[in-house]
Amino acid sequence: MRVLQINKYHFIKGGADRVYFNTGNLLAENKHEVIYFSTDHPDNAESSYSEFFVPYSDNRQAGFFQKISNAGTYLNNRTAYQNLNRLVKKHKPDIAHLHLFYGGLSSSVLRSLKENNIPIVQSVHDYRLLCPANAFLDSKNRICEKCRNRSYYQCTLKRCSDGDLFYSSILTLEGYQRKYFIDPLDYIDHFIFVSKFSQEKHIEFDNRYSMKSSHLYNFTDVRKEKTTTDKGNHFLFFGRLSEEKGLLTLLNVAKKLKLNLKIAGTGPLEAEVMRSAALNENIEFMGYQSGNDLAKIIQSASFIIVPSEWYENNPMTVIESYAYGIPVIGARIGGIPEIVIENKTGFLFESRNEDDLTMAIEKARRLSFAEYSNLSQNAREFAERNFSSGGHYQALMEIYSKVLKNG
Repeated sequence: MRVLQINKYHFIKGGADRVYFNTGNLLAENKHEVIYFSTDHPDNAESSYSEFFVPYSDNRQAGFFQKISNAGTYLNNRTAYQNLNRLVKKHKPDIAHLHLFYGGLSSSVLRSLKENNIPIVQSVHDYRLLCPANAFLDSKNRICEKCRNRSYYQCTLKRCSDGDLFYSSILTLEGYQRKYFIDPLDYIDHFIFVSKFSQEKHIEFDNRYSMKSSHLYNFTDVRKEKTTTDKGNHFLFFGRLSEEKGLLTLLNVAKKLKLNLKIAGTGPLEAEVMRSAALNENIEFMGYQSGNDLAKIIQSASFIIVPSEWYENNPMTVIESYAYGIPVIGARIGGIPEIVIENKTGFLFESRNEDDLTMAIEKARRLSFAEYSNLSQNAREFAERNFSSGGHYQALMEIYSKVLKNG
């Protein structure tokens, strides 16, 4: 089978990009031909399909007039449409699997694929189909569902894109473009939701998703050698350093508890993390980590902390931690409670609640070796049951086959 993988980044910037590469590698390992389509970014991994990639534009760094000029491309990227047409005609994929594409590639990829009669599957990694700013957060980082019933003007009124009126307005226009002109439900044949919470939230907003969707967790290589169940001597946060990830809440608790905390990642709050590490000897900032270096940091941790303050979907941090048998302390929000099972694979706490997070950490600190070992074994077994590449591949093939059959 020839599978076209589409994503706005061809490098790992976040969890969705990791899934994009993981899915491509999984398909290639099972003898499928994998074709890639993305933007041409300086950080891109090498690709034999890069001749078709679309010029990348960093609108956040552009001047005002350049932003105005780029707005049309943001909504309708003609180059993406033309290049994807050329790629499809040359390589003739059997099916297209979309990840993130709004913004960098735009809805033009949907038009190209539909016009070329390519069946379309999308892995839904965020809430862009329901919320123009994609995370159900307003400019003050509060949970917001005011765009229910596709009332997208709320995004502009509340300046949900980082408080920026211009970008909030562009995202509002993009929302109405989906509503009136290129409705993804009319173009995409099947939606893969990576958490039950996300699937239920989409169906709650628009029941049409119930007719053409399924739930399938992200996956990782659970064949990794099982690590020791010894309790590590530090707690770990790794991933994007941003407010919606609950990092400020975690830093406040870590300072009060003098928690031995390591933080790995990059993002908008990097300077704040560096300041906290400089002023608190119990906090260590390790910068961006990946590959074997990140694996060693995870394996040496006692617990991973996932203190999210948005509707977290199916965080790769939890999945990768469980693969090593490391339990998780997670916020009770979004899809996290589906995969962090209280007193079995870790502990849950009320999102944004410092006192509740403190209690969860103290509970983790008090565990005996036997209690910790049990959590560790449970985490590993949960990963084997729910996040294995073999199980994911089988389920993915069933989805592809169903879509191809119906097409």
